[in-house]
Amino acid sequence: MTATLTTMRRTDVASELRRARERSLHLLAPIPDAEQRRQVSELMSPLCWDLAHIAHFEELWLLRALSDAAPTNHTYDDLYDAFKHPRRERPSLPILDPDGARAFAASVRARVLALLDRIDLHGDEPLLHDAFVYGMVIQHEHQHDETMLATIQLMSDEFAHPDAAVDAHPAPTVDPRATVAVPGGLHTVGTGDDPWAYDNERPSHTVELAPFVIDRFPVSNGRYAEFVADGGYDDPRHWAPAGWAWRQEAGLVAPQFWQAEGRGTWSRLRFGRREDLPLAEPVQHVCWYEADAFARWSGARLPTETEWEVAAAGASTEAANLGQRRWAPTPIGSRPATASRVGCEQLLGDVWEWTSSDFAAYPGFRSFPYREYSEVFFGPEYKVLRGGAWATDSVAMRPTFRNWDYPIRRQIFAGFRCARDA
Repeated sequence: MTATLTTMRRTDVASELRRARERSLHLLAPIPDAEQRRQVSELMSPLCWDLAHIAHFEELWLLRALSDAAPTNHTYDDLYDAFKHPRRERPSLPILDPDGARAFAASVRARVLALLDRIDLHGDEPLLHDAFVYGMVIQHEHQHDETMLATIQLMSDEFAHPDAAVDAHPAPTVDPRATVAVPGGLHTVGTGDDPWAYDNERPSHTVELAPFVIDRFPVSNGRYAEFVADGGYDDPRHWAPAGWAWRQEAGLVAPQFWQAEGRGTWSRLRFGRREDLPLAEPVQHVCWYEADAFARWSGARLPTETEWEVAAAGASTEAANLGQRRWAPTPIGSRPATASRVGCEQLLGDVWEWTSSDFAAYPGFRSFPYREYSEVFFGPEYKVLRGGAWATDSVAMRPTFRNWDYPIRRQIFAGFRCARDA
């Protein structure tokens, strides 16, 4: 039994490593090398930096942390450390070009698979318990794939990714304002037994919640367009003071990539293609301040992340729009099989959902395996997002997963739903 389990575990790990790499390389393959080397926004790294960073992270954790392997190049510890150089500096660094990044990634992967064949996955090393360190590296690559998708989207009309063309998706007739009542009481959130969960998802703990009401679906483009048409971007009463200041400074008038087409209609730019705004799809590319302003305008609020997780209990990733099944959100109501126990739909996949919560440690939190994954980001400057987006891979998504970002960020594939006190 032990031998069979070990064989299966190695096979599963190797399969997930290969699947992540295939996704990365397939995503980058149609993009000219000159575009992979270019920085399209100060918010994002050159695409070839991302690929080499993925390889360097893998070398750090699956070779150097698990054996006496020497670094491929000592300078990479500086060039590909995300904390040492902000993104705006990275194009000026002596980073690998796309050919070099691909060769580096291939070399690291070959050595990782060779070591995997003889590593003891059932020893006492905490990194290897339930193959945690492999899960961390696999999820890390998928997360950078999502980051690279955001970079490709920011190429605007300069590059249209051939895989991004999507067919019209049928939009069911549903009430976009439908809500679900969630009873109060004691609820368990977080996780204690998911082998690949991150430290910020742990430990599981009990919370007491008052009853609340939450939207059945994410807020749609159609609903958000009503907020825009009603002058929501011009009325400071709907905005938190910091949000109103940012709305003025950044000149926000609508979600990122929207364009007014006259007579109250809109188009959007999606991976180099200008198309009519699909009113039934969840709104995306809104920052936290925009989501908060809409919620205030509608007489609601954003849910706390605890409320969101309680509402998501029982939701499954199997039917969710994850992992580029479609290079856009699907219309609200089109995935009833995603319903959680209380009846909320599309909580997983389609769009990340902003919550009202600051990113903070759970009671009893312990950093593992390094402080820079979670602990250094705890604080009121970051807001929590939940649920993943169409660009998030299923292996990197679960109802307990916590994402975080600055409240001004719009290039991420983020939307939201609203909540109210019962």
